[in-house]
Amino acid sequence: MIDWLTETASVRDFLQHLVDDAVDDSGADGCGVTLQRSGRPLTVVSTGGVADKLDEKQYGQDDGPCLEALRTGLLVHVPDTLSESRWGSYPSFAADLGIRSSLSLPVPMGTNTAGALNFYAAQPDAFTESDRVALGAFAAQAGGAIALAQRLADTEDFTRDLQNALASRRVIDQAIGSVMAQHKCTEEEAFDLLRRLSQETNLKLRDVCTRLLTDLAGRPPAPRPPLRPRP
Repeated sequence: MIDWLTETASVRDFLQHLVDDAVDDSGADGCGVTLQRSGRPLTVVSTGGVADKLDEKQYGQDDGPCLEALRTGLLVHVPDTLSESRWGSYPSFAADLGIRSSLSLPVPMGTNTAGALNFYAAQPDAFTESDRVALGAFAAQAGGAIALAQRLADTEDFTRDLQNALASRRVIDQAIGSVMAQHKCTEEEAFDLLRRLSQETNLKLRDVCTRLLTDLAGRPPAPRPPLRPRP
């Protein structure tokens, strides 16, 4: 998985490589990755042409093997759509598209995103017990890639928030120092003065401090250099 991740430009590209290889290994006629965030499922990548249509049918009726695997965290096997009685009109829809069996595996990610890896085959009983074990490895790889992407995104958000907080703290500290020098007061008295100005003007404390420093220096305070990761 690490090799694929380093050789692809995005997680979507990685997942596309993964489903292509999974179809080659399994002999399935189609495969797709479904992710759900904020209650809305979406097929992020697919191969074989039929997966998108089958997934959309399930999303439209809010029921089906893909969604069941995603919501329960359990493998869902359909040996033959012609003899399947679950999920309303979905089995007959799949059979009309030439799909007789399917396998939906939950994607383990340990995050606030739910997912499923869905395989579709034209033959009944296309997925053996050994196939289910082997294809579970693909689901685990998909989950690892998605979880890694989310952790990186969360890290970027945290870094951006920290940079903003440090910039605000720097401006506030500079303004407190200026007030202390002007009024010959303590740090606590200077901060209290700035806080009252913030309340009276209905401006954020950082904006009050920025205005004060701009008036004193004739230009806005210099921004703090961005945080950079250690080499």
